[in-house]
Amino acid sequence: MSILSSPVQYVASTPPVTRAFTAATVVLSLLYYWVSWSSDDPYTAPYLILVPGTSIFYPWSFLTAGLVETSLIELVLTILVIPHSLRYFERLWGAVETIKFIVVTIVASNIIAFGLSWIEYFVFQNPSFAFGIQYHGQMALQAGILVAFTQAIPEHQIQVFGVFKARVKSLPMAYNTFSVIMSIIGYQSPYLLIQFGWLASYVWLRFYRKNSGDSLGSSTVYGDRSETFAFIMWFPPFVQGPVSVLADTLHSLATRFHLIPSMGHDIEGGYTQVPGGARAEAERRRAMALKALDQRMAGAPSSSTNGPTTSSNAGRQHQDPPHGRANSPMDPKPSDNGKDPAR
Repeated sequence: MSILSSPVQYVASTPPVTRAFTAATVVLSLLYYWVSWSSDDPYTAPYLILVPGTSIFYPWSFLTAGLVETSLIELVLTILVIPHSLRYFERLWGAVETIKFIVVTIVASNIIAFGLSWIEYFVFQNPSFAFGIQYHGQMALQAGILVAFTQAIPEHQIQVFGVFKARVKSLPMAYNTFSVIMSIIGYQSPYLLIQFGWLASYVWLRFYRKNSGDSLGSSTVYGDRSETFAFIMWFPPFVQGPVSVLADTLHSLATRFHLIPSMGHDIEGGYTQVPGGARAEAERRRAMALKALDQRMAGAPSSSTNGPTTSSNAGRQHQDPPHGRANSPMDPKPSDNGKDPAR
């Protein structure tokens, strides 16, 4: 189904959360354009965007700032990318988990940016860090969506506008690298939100997202504790040692203070120390969830047969986007041979 050939049908087939989020982005962005056009003050709408020096008086701006694109080009690019990705994950996760993912990624990123700006203000005694900077837009959510695609289909290829090809799992850190470069040359806002969005979305998907249909007995399973989604896997091998020590330390502290759901012997950085039985159990649970999702998306009734056979790569089974969805510049594409690459 093509967006251009049948826009009404495409909108009607879009899940409700994605449709509402896209509409809110368009409305708030247009409202910001109108307010800016009516005034010469570039920070005339602190109740919509995040200005660290004033946002404490407008706490809702930590969310609404993520719904405002301050230029028409940014708005167009956002509409081309975000809705197509969200409709895929809304069908994969459900409406409630999609809403949680959006809110956590946007709000957590803006809170971190808010805190960093005030730290810079106190350290450098420069008022521009608190009152001369504004955070806005969906760069944090874009980074979060790339992390989610890395979790769901890491070995698939995407093709952007028919020119750029890359595996999904390589995109988040490439986007982070772009953010670092832009921040170093003086564009802290809004590009720094990319790094915060990557971190916030990873923590949410790793530890907190509730996996529907992925439970053992009466216990609910949260997050994705598979080895391939461990924190150190985002980094090149030569720095994985120090990163592993830091990740294990933070994970132990978070577990001790009950900040994350406990998973027994799970160790965030040094995953090779986790007993094989615990890893296999986590992968088995993930495989059960993927099987249930396949049945639900295919319209088949839930099967009462035994669960799928566990294997070391069961948690990375291929998940095709739902049939009938529109083509998107950021949609993942299978590899050239039509099969998932060998793990």
